[in-house]
Amino acid sequence: MIRLCDIVFSFFGLLFLCPLFVIVGLWIIIDDPGPIFYRQQRVGLNNKDFGLLKFRSMRVGADKMSLITIGDRDPRVTRAGYYIRKYKFDELPQLWNVLVGDMSLVGPRPEVRRYVDTYTDEQRKVLSVRPGITDYASIEYIDENTLLAQSNDPDKTYIEQIIPAKIALNMKWINHQTIGEYLNIIFLTFAKIIR
Repeated sequence: MIRLCDIVFSFFGLLFLCPLFVIVGLWIIIDDPGPIFYRQQRVGLNNKDFGLLKFRSMRVGADKMSLITIGDRDPRVTRAGYYIRKYKFDELPQLWNVLVGDMSLVGPRPEVRRYVDTYTDEQRKVLSVRPGITDYASIEYIDENTLLAQSNDPDKTYIEQIIPAKIALNMKWINHQTIGEYLNIIFLTFAKIIR
């Protein structure tokens, strides 16, 4: 039932958001010439890699410097990218990932291989479900970049503090995957973004 909801919601979401995709795409190109979309390898269901799609919010080649974004004003983020990230528009192309089955609307955020390789056996349970666009961890850590900006060693803070906390929140969904919970997480995500 959840997979059916994913297909229906992502299909109509992509259809409905087409005009917004065109506007955001033009904004990206005008602000910083280069590709509109950015594809990054992430780890999904059953520990398999897939290409996660996003609107490009950083300068071309910025991912060669670091895999995590630090603070609201990371110098690698473009002017348009700042607002695209702030209002989570960068995540909208992942509706395609949901439609083709790489992701679900709800589930643990997929991580890059480098960080997945640091998981304990217990933490690897998050790879037993389809990754998602949002979940309780995404809602709780909506300001993750700001938290990392306050750290002397953002990479260490991410691995030792943020990842374990997020995975603990992921378990709420993993252990209680119902349509009611699915819809509740989607509602809470919209409410958090609007606030």
